[in-house]
Amino acid sequence: MLDIFKIFLDHLLSQGLARKTLRLHRDHVCALGGEIIRRLHMEPQLRRRAIARVLTEFLDEDGGPLTSPPMSDAEQRSFDSTCRKLHRFLLDSERPSR
Repeated sequence: MLDIFKIFLDHLLSQGLARKTLRLHRDHVCALGGEIIRRLHMEPQLRRRAIARVLTEFLDEDGGPLTSPPMSDAEQRSFDSTCRKLHRFLLDSERPSR
């Protein structure tokens, strides 16, 4: 999971985003990682799947999972924005280059 997150964060860094925006995305990726780890402990059958598949199951075009403890609506919208970016990044990286 860390390898995927690192590549994603490097991708965001290459886009020339503001430091504050990059820190926000980094924090959201950390929250997502924590939520996935929590779910892996709660649902052991997820451990048998490849982490890329688990990520794509938790992310979609609407955003990411609800976290525990719950975020405020504004925090969840911001978190979902990062999750949508990660979802698109994962889909784009799966497509063969032409």
